[in-house]
Amino acid sequence: MICPFCESNNDKVIDSRSSEAGRVIRRRRQCLGCGKRFTTYERIEESTRLTVIKRDGSREPFNRDNLLRGVRIACGKRPVAEDAKLQLVDEVEDELHRTYDREVESREIGERVATKLRLLDEIAYVRFASEYYQFRNVGDIMAQLEELSLHARDVKEQQRLFEAQ
Repeated sequence: MICPFCESNNDKVIDSRSSEAGRVIRRRRQCLGCGKRFTTYERIEESTRLTVIKRDGSREPFNRDNLLRGVRIACGKRPVAEDAKLQLVDEVEDELHRTYDREVESREIGERVATKLRLLDEIAYVRFASEYYQFRNVGDIMAQLEELSLHARDVKEQQRLFEAQ
């Protein structure tokens, strides 16, 4: 691996761990040139088999980096850990690959990201939603904020007080 700090091509692996149900290997490395540490990930390349159908009808290969960039922009200057952003993208990508064989509409991707961002950080959700849903004015944003304030957040790990009947 080339060191992102000094561009030396001489490093050693300090730690390797399997994550995301064995689909990814995380390696912690140390550059032998400058001594700095960095992390690399190895994952199976699945992205090329899915094609995204854009709003205008055009098609392009699914690109995980585009998804991550959108999440990072929405979470900009928010207290959201990078690991949480990566996990969100991993979850969406895994869901898409399990649900769709060849093509997926960009609308479906956006809905999944919006749902997960809403649970992660409401401000990041509003930022993402304002772009994704193409809010035209402040009234659209206010309506979304009103809807957010009316519905309590469901916390995945929290148990239900009453069982649904």
